[in-house]
This record gives sequence, C-alpha cells and structure tokens, in this order.
Amino acid sequence: MADKPKPLLIKRYASRRLYNTETSDYVTLEDISGFIRDGRDVQIVDLKSGDDLTRQYLLQIVAEHESRGENVLPLGVLTDLVRSYTTQAQSVVPQFLTASFDMLREGQNRMLEMSPMAKMPGFDALKAQQEAFMKAMSGGISPQWSGPGQEEGKPEPKGEEDLDAIKKQLAELQSKLSKMDK
Repeated sequence: MADKPKPLLIKRYASRRLYNTETSDYVTLEDISGFIRDGRDVQIVDLKSGDDLTRQYLLQIVAEHESRGENVLPLGVLTDLVRSYTTQAQSVVPQFLTASFDMLREGQNRMLEMSPMAKMPGFDALKAQQEAFMKAMSGGISPQWSGPGQEEGKPEPKGEEDLDAIKKQLAELQSKLSKMDK
C-alpha cells in the first residue's frame, strides 16, 4: 500500500501572513484553495504556538466562496449545521456528512466512468479535481465509516444494485434525519 503524501505545510506568522514551506513564498487563501482543488492536502499551523489552524482557514475559504455568491450550501443545510452544534445530533452529523459525500462521490464516479467523456483527453484531470473537491468538502473525515445498511466485509453491489443500494442508504439517512428533528 502506497504511503499517503504529507500535506503541504503552510505556516502562519504573527503578521497573519501565510507561508508555503515548499516554495518558500507567501500565499493567499485563494492559493490554498487552488492547492486543494488540485488534490493537495494542506496543513496550516501557527508558527509561534504550533496550533493547527487548518479547520479555521478551510471554513474561512468556504465562507468567502459563499459570500461571493458561489452558493454550494443551501440555507437549510447551513441552518441545520448551526443547530447541530447545540443539540444531541452533534455526534451523528460528521458521520452523516461523510456518508453523504461518499455516496455523492461514488455516484459521480460511476456516472463519469459510464459517460463517453471518459475517453476524452483531460478526463483524468477532471476526475482528480472532482475528487479533491469532494475531499475538501468532507473535511477529511475518515472514509472508513461504511454508512447505514452497509455491513462490514460484505462486498459492494454492482451495476443497478449499486443505485438501489445508494437509494436505500439515502432513504435511511433521511429517515434518521427526520427522527432527529422531532
């Protein structure tokens, strides 16, 4: 099994400037967003304290995109996220988001592979960019959670069974969410 490459280390100085340790130059939030879209993992640390600031900066990147009108997160989802910080549902939300993005990623991968576009030049780059986006949106949460209804050691279904399995998982997730609202 190949070792996962180390994340790109970005150091934040007291002046709040961000320093790319690989290229020895200063970077912006837009540069960091570009690294992530290109499939790189990043880690942002405070130079003085050593605190990991990655989550804080990723949230800031998402907030800036949302404020520029690049709305990916519907208002209802944002409202539910805020609620999840103040309710018992907090422990379920990360797993739900991970499962949702995993299902979305798998469905997109299957659709792309079946598409005539799969044979076009640049398809691999497009696919890598999509995977980087999904990884960034899932916040790096461990993909080992198999989701509701997926048993450990059970082989994944193929073809139309995949779609049925995804629909079943989605229905189960929706059912759990509706129970959490009550």
